[in-house]
Amino acid sequence: MAVLVFAATAGSAQDKPVVVVELFTSQGCSSCPPADALLDRLSSRNNVLALSLHVDYWDYIGWKDKFASPAHTARQQAYARAAGRRSVYTPQMIINGLDDVAGTAPMDVADMIDRHSRRQPVVELALRQSPNKVRVEVKPLRKIGPSVLQVAYISTHEVVEIKRGENAGRKLQYTNVVKRIDRLRKWSGAAPLTVEIALKQHEQAVLLIQQEGHGAIHSAVLLR
Repeated sequence: MAVLVFAATAGSAQDKPVVVVELFTSQGCSSCPPADALLDRLSSRNNVLALSLHVDYWDYIGWKDKFASPAHTARQQAYARAAGRRSVYTPQMIINGLDDVAGTAPMDVADMIDRHSRRQPVVELALRQSPNKVRVEVKPLRKIGPSVLQVAYISTHEVVEIKRGENAGRKLQYTNVVKRIDRLRKWSGAAPLTVEIALKQHEQAVLLIQQEGHGAIHSAVLLR
């Protein structure tokens, strides 16, 4: 059976656009657990798509993060270059690909999410779900310029016992851990587009439509 779902911006048909929050974190960072817990709380909000991306540059201090990926570090560094920042840090939250907020500042994060949720939708998505794949129709509501369609494959819940490093002795929980991000294709942003995305049974992913060059995330939707 195929099911058709319309999403004005991301996730479900609703008035407010969904805001994508990317948390760059590490199991070797003692400042990160409060941000990981904040991301978990954010994930329960209907207007937020929360993603946890573990970086690898703290692995040398005593504990190798099992979810860390050089690709996540490269993504964080690309955001920094695009914004003119010279350094990266954890825990850092990137909101809709544009704004960065310390993951230890929940009020600032809430304010930034609220500001982004008031923006006008620029892309409409229609999803047709069937076994092992999702067909997505992408329609620009205005010309947005060259963009990239990416698929972030996620594990919704993970628990890890940390045995060494700054968080030694702690059992930490993680939400929406990104396993990998695949670049699906480029898009002009001017004409409608249809894509098909393969999903294994019980696999979940997030489709991101992002301005080329690690710019604004125009739209996103949870696939499952």
